[in-house]
Amino acid sequence: MPLDRAEILGTEKDGSPSKEYCTYCYQGGAFVNPKMSLAEMKTLVKVKMDEMKIDSGIIKMALNMLPNLKRWKTSLVSL
Repeated sequence: MPLDRAEILGTEKDGSPSKEYCTYCYQGGAFVNPKMSLAEMKTLVKVKMDEMKIDSGIIKMALNMLPNLKRWKTSLVSL
């Protein structure tokens, strides 16, 4: 998700905007759903993008980018 608008940015513990995460995933310095797996995130993203009638090629690109995001790289390292 592009973090190009202030209202979409998550928040850090001190209330400042997050530079890395959106408000749907990250609030108050923590993940909203900290136990969500990469597979669950992929399903959620696909469902939401399908609902928005986004082209299937764009959905595929978005899903392929998820494993490269900081949240998922960190979780893979700790396994």
